[in-house]
Amino acid sequence: MRKDAVVLSSLFLAAALALPAVNSWTAEGHAPRKAPPDVVMEAQTPREVPQNRPEQQKGSHDQSDMFQATKADPASTAFKNQPDEGKTLGFEFYRDPLDAKKPMMTFQEVYQKDVGEKPKVMETQRRLLESRYDLRPRLSPNVKMSRGKPIAVGPTARLAQGTPWERLATMNPSEIRSKNLFPYPPLPHPKQVNGGQVFPQMQLDMFPRLQRFDVDFDIPEAFLPEFPPAIFLQNRPELGDVSRGEVVSINNYYRLFKDLLTPVQLDGLRMLVTPFPQEEFNPTDDRKSPQPSLGVACLDCHVNGHTTAQFHLSPDIRPQERRFRLDTVSLRGLYNQQIHASKRSLRSVEDFSEFEQRTAYFNGDEIHAAKKGMNVVSRVQVAHMAQMQNMFDVPPAPKLDPVGLLVPERATQAELAGQQVFFGKGRCGQCHPAPFYLDQQMHDLQLDRFTREPGDGPIKTFTLRGIKESPPYMHDGRCLTLEDTVKFFDLVLGLRLNQQEQDNLVAFLRVL
Repeated sequence: MRKDAVVLSSLFLAAALALPAVNSWTAEGHAPRKAPPDVVMEAQTPREVPQNRPEQQKGSHDQSDMFQATKADPASTAFKNQPDEGKTLGFEFYRDPLDAKKPMMTFQEVYQKDVGEKPKVMETQRRLLESRYDLRPRLSPNVKMSRGKPIAVGPTARLAQGTPWERLATMNPSEIRSKNLFPYPPLPHPKQVNGGQVFPQMQLDMFPRLQRFDVDFDIPEAFLPEFPPAIFLQNRPELGDVSRGEVVSINNYYRLFKDLLTPVQLDGLRMLVTPFPQEEFNPTDDRKSPQPSLGVACLDCHVNGHTTAQFHLSPDIRPQERRFRLDTVSLRGLYNQQIHASKRSLRSVEDFSEFEQRTAYFNGDEIHAAKKGMNVVSRVQVAHMAQMQNMFDVPPAPKLDPVGLLVPERATQAELAGQQVFFGKGRCGQCHPAPFYLDQQMHDLQLDRFTREPGDGPIKTFTLRGIKESPPYMHDGRCLTLEDTVKFFDLVLGLRLNQQEQDNLVAFLRVL
C-alpha cells in the first residue's frame, strides 16, 4: 500500500470515530455518550505499529502504478486490432462500486462525492420534516416507557393552508387529494438513490461502527423508542425487564443470559448479535462506512429484540424510486405472529431469519450478496435463531385481563371510553383484535385516494401490544406520535371521531 493510501485510510478511520461526536440538528444538543468497548469495532480496526523492520518499508515496486488495471500488459499484441483493444471499458459489477458514475470509479471518489453532498441532503430533509411537522417535542408528564423515557405527545402534523382538523375530517378523499391537504404523506428516505439502513445518533454514540458517511438519521430523539430498550422474556415473565440497562451485543450476551436461556436459545442469541456483511456495511467499495466493515448484527437493528426506529428501504419493490422507507419493527411478541416482513408475508420465523440473512440484508438482491459476503446460515442455526426470537415478549400490561380487555377497577374513565371507541366507532378492533391486537393479515389502506403518490399496497398488520414504546408509527414512521396515528386513521377510515373520542382512544392505546 502506498504511503498516501495509508494516510487516507487513517483519515477515514478518524472520520468514523469523530463523526458521532458532532451534534447534528437531530441530536438535540445532548453530550455524546461514552462508548463501551466494542469487540466488533476492535476486531475490524487494524492497529498502527512502528515501521522499523526492513520488510515493512515501502520500496519503489510497492509504490508503482503497475498494479492498476489500466497498466496491465495484454495477453496478446493482436488485441490492438480487436474491438476496444480487447479491454472491458464499461462497468464491471464485481469491481465498480454500486451506482458508480463511471467505470473504475474508486472508493475515495465515491466517499468524497457523498461526503460533499451530505450537508445539502440533510438540510433538504430537515426542511421537509419541519414543513410537515412541529418537531419541538411535547413530553407527557406521566406516561413513560418501560425504562422511564417519557413519550412524546402530538399531534405534530402541520396542516396545509390553515385547514383545521375539523374541516379536514368532513372532506372526501378526492377533495383532500386534489387540494394536496393530506397531513401524513409518505415519509421519504433522506437519500433515496443510496437508500439503506440508517441508525439514530444515540446508537452511533455507543457503536460508531454503524456511522455512515453519506446520510444521517432525521427524526429527533424525543420521538424515538428508548435506548437501550427493556427486554422481556416470555419464559421468565416474573423477572420483568432483563436488560439491566445494557445493549445486548457480542460483548455481553453470555454474561447477561447464560442463566436465563437454554443452550439452544443462547446459541441463537449468539447468532443474532454476530455481525455479517450487509449492503452498506461490508468490506467492499460499495460500503457506506468509512472503513471496511464486518457488517451488522440482527440485534444492531432490532436492538434488545426491540427497535430504535432505524430505517431503510423496502427490499421488495423496484425500480429504486418506487421503493418506500421502512421502519425497523420490534421483535417483541414474535411468538404470537404468523406472518413476517411488511410485504413478503413469510410464514415462519425460521424462513424469515434465513431470508433476511440472504436477501433483505442486501435489498433483496442476491447478486449484491454474493459480491459483499452473503452468509448462508445452516438450518440448525436458523432454528436456534428462531427459538431465541420467540422468547422476546411484549411489555406487561397490568390493566388488561387474560383476554386482553381492561379490568374496569384498574382503568380510568378515559381508558374505558377509549376501549369502547377502539372496538366500536373507531373500527380499530377489526384489524387489531384482542388479546394480542393483531389479525395476522395484510391490508391495503389505499392511501392513493388521499395523496398524489401511488400507494404502497398491502402491508402486514402490526401488533398494538406495547405500542407506546414503538414510535414513530406506520411502516415508514410518518406518524410521530399516537395522537398523529389516531388522526391518520380518522381521516383514512372516515371515522369522524370528535376530539374527546380521539383523546380517549389514545389513553387506551397507551395501556396496551
